[in-house]
Amino acid sequence: MADVLIIGGGPVGLFMAALLLQEGVEVQVLEQRSAPEPHSRAIGIHPPALEALSRAGVGETLVAEGVQIRRGIALARGRTVATMSFAGVSDRFPFVLSLPQGRTEALLEQRVNELDGGAVHRTVRVTGLSDDGVRVTVEAASPGGALRYTAPLVIAADGVRSTVRSVQGIALRTKDHPDSYLMGDFADGTGFGPDAALFLAGAGIVESFPLPGRLRRWVVRLGPGDFIGRELAARDPAAGDRDGDARWLMQCVRDRTGFEIDAGTNSMLSSFGVRTRLVRRMAAGRVVMIGDAAHEVSPIGGQGMNLGWLDAADLAPIMTAAARGHDVADRLRTFELARLRAAAKAARRAEINMALGRPLADGLLAARNRAIGGVAAVPAMNSLIARRFTMH
Repeated sequence: MADVLIIGGGPVGLFMAALLLQEGVEVQVLEQRSAPEPHSRAIGIHPPALEALSRAGVGETLVAEGVQIRRGIALARGRTVATMSFAGVSDRFPFVLSLPQGRTEALLEQRVNELDGGAVHRTVRVTGLSDDGVRVTVEAASPGGALRYTAPLVIAADGVRSTVRSVQGIALRTKDHPDSYLMGDFADGTGFGPDAALFLAGAGIVESFPLPGRLRRWVVRLGPGDFIGRELAARDPAAGDRDGDARWLMQCVRDRTGFEIDAGTNSMLSSFGVRTRLVRRMAAGRVVMIGDAAHEVSPIGGQGMNLGWLDAADLAPIMTAAARGHDVADRLRTFELARLRAAAKAARRAEINMALGRPLADGLLAARNRAIGGVAAVPAMNSLIARRFTMH
């Protein structure tokens, strides 16, 4: 038994737990994985999320381990078309932090364990849920057998394939996009240092971001003829011809950017399609959904994990009040409307980013690149775009 059950021990669920534990709310986190995410996956942490993470006592720790991206550069055929500085987006965090998700999760779990060493329950898979209007009962399975947890309140942070959302029968607004991407992490030999780079190639955009340990992530947009990328998307990324896929990505980066990367240094390789999933309601009875369980948006722009953290930051004081016996129905409705509006806005931003990165013929490509350069040359517009990019 606990004041609040949190379903999902990823970055959003762990952050939620830390916020509540700090306020004296008894929390149990149920996570089906046996250990934190081992791969880099999501890497970008935006300034508003860093502000929120600092309130949970982890912001400075994350900053100390990550790479501070203070500038982005757009290039076309080896020439700099535009630059964008993040200096004006935040007094405290004038940068986007790059840190692999695996390390972010580990540091968040460390903070939760500092607050309550028994809060996180791993290898626990939720199988059912019932709400009698007073308490919520969660049925689960573990290597030791069936389990039952009860609490007055449940927060579902169990990701895009949310079991809680499915059991609750929450309807989704869905939209599928034709775009797909391949990304990989390699040793960094570019000379860009902590800068992010955007290559405006006619065959499709290429993005490049620094990572700790002198690594760099490369993200390429796939075309209909990119067979290897499609094959990678259709199978377990850990299986198949991983070396061949890394070499294909190396060749694609060389063709579109002129930069050489060493396929032998690849430490992560993954492909992803793009879709938007927004729940029609985040609160259902005594259950509230946050993060990817409530809204899935394109990974382009790195907004998804950050949206989940901002959900948690807004929800924490409401759940604290509810755990202390206060009526929070009106506050929950306000929360739900605000966070669904934020998710819809993030989805629109992602769609714009994707549209700018689609393949173009030479004439249209030149016009697009001139337009990007012209807009970036106007200080007010440059500043506005920087703020939008960093989720302000």
